[in-house]
Amino acid sequence: MTLPARFPHHVPVAAFLKSPAFIIIGSQLLFSISDLMGRRAMSAHGFTLASFFTWWFLIYTVIRQIAVFGQLYIYSTMELGRTVALFGAGSIIVGNILGFMLLGEKLTVPVYVGVSLAICAFLALALLPAGAAK
Repeated sequence: MTLPARFPHHVPVAAFLKSPAFIIIGSQLLFSISDLMGRRAMSAHGFTLASFFTWWFLIYTVIRQIAVFGQLYIYSTMELGRTVALFGAGSIIVGNILGFMLLGEKLTVPVYVGVSLAICAFLALALLPAGAAK
C-alpha cells in the first residue's frame, strides 16, 4: 500500500515547501539568523570598514540574499498588501521567539499580548482565502 493510500490526509512535501507560510517563515528565519550574526560580529569587532571585509560579512550577505529570493517569490505570487502584512507579522513572531530562546529576553505581558495578536493575524492572512479580484 502506498503512503497516500495509508494516509489520505497526507500533504505532499513539495506542496508544503511551496506554501506561502513556509516560505515567509523560512525567509524571516534567514533574515533573523543573519541579524543575530551581524549583531554578534559588530559587537565584537565594532562598526568599522574592516568589519565588512571579513568571512562573517560574506556569509551574512549570502544568507540575506537567499532570504530575499524567498521574499521576491512571495511578492510575485500574492497580493502586495497581504504579503507585506505577512512579512511584518512573521518578523515580529520570529524576532520574539529568537529573542526569548537565544538571547533570554523577557518582555511584559502587554507585549506578549501584542505578539499573540500578530500570530493570529499571520494565521488569518496565511490560511484564509484571498478575496475575489474585481
